[in-house]
Amino acid sequence: MLSFKAAVAALSISFGMTVIAPAIAPQMMVVEAAGGGGTAVVAVVNGTPITSGDVAKRVNFLRLQRAKGNLNSVAKQQLVDEAIERTGVLASGTSVSNEEVDAAYARFAANNKLSVEKLNEIMKQSGVTVDHFKSFIAISMSWPRAVQIRFGDSNKMTAGDIGARIAKSGANRPKVNEYILKQVIFVVPESKKNIAGKRKAEAEASRKKFPGCDQALAFAATMRDVSVKDLGRFLEPELPDNWKEPIKKAPMGGTTTTQVTPRGVEFIAICSKREVSDDAAAAAVFREEDLKKPGKQNEVDPNAKKYLEELRAKANVVMK
Repeated sequence: MLSFKAAVAALSISFGMTVIAPAIAPQMMVVEAAGGGGTAVVAVVNGTPITSGDVAKRVNFLRLQRAKGNLNSVAKQQLVDEAIERTGVLASGTSVSNEEVDAAYARFAANNKLSVEKLNEIMKQSGVTVDHFKSFIAISMSWPRAVQIRFGDSNKMTAGDIGARIAKSGANRPKVNEYILKQVIFVVPESKKNIAGKRKAEAEASRKKFPGCDQALAFAATMRDVSVKDLGRFLEPELPDNWKEPIKKAPMGGTTTTQVTPRGVEFIAICSKREVSDDAAAAAVFREEDLKKPGKQNEVDPNAKKYLEELRAKANVVMK
């Protein structure tokens, strides 16, 4: 388990991970512009002000990460870059939803054995604030999607790349499990969080009677405020960390255990599970292996760097 500060240092990586489900609500979380921090304006990016208050919050965030150097300068540059990235996010329509951000925030708390309330307290006491942290989460999740829209699969491994890697390693072509999944959500409204315990009991009871994916919608219709979402296909290496082990342990045709999320209480149904050994499977395995290499997580996606420079060239940036 990472320390809290170590986990904070890895945020931009962890929040760039695939989210297992799209948001339920159509409302999108447009990554909040800076300018809510008050005091003097230190920069203006495409008409959006960045204030000394915003910079102070980012400096406090950098301190949590044990960053070195001129933190005021680093903080200011990060906020300018994020404001520029925001233009790409808005242009591509890839802003994450409020629910996705809240879920990522809650996962971060849980992964560090903190309640959301305790994490809120830490953000307040450190001078970062919850809103600033969530704005950082939002751009960290949205920006990779905008880059993907801009460049498509230009970083995708080719059949030749895969074959060369297999030949170099001398190993057989990797085999992985492929899943088709559905998500069952026992909705808990924001105004009724006190019923989460009751809903969890209902979800646990229902999953034990789950009739299978073909009957999932009819099954959900017999209960109140229960929704079913098709998640589609996932290769095992692509499963999000918080669901990976429960999915691997669940039987085909069965369900995972439940998890409490900002949406309510959820479980995943395993509609199909089969072993595959094709190029897509090999590429997923190799990507996972590469990400585990020391220092690999800190590398900047060359397409992200290229796109940021494209947007920077078109941006109207005024430094005060």
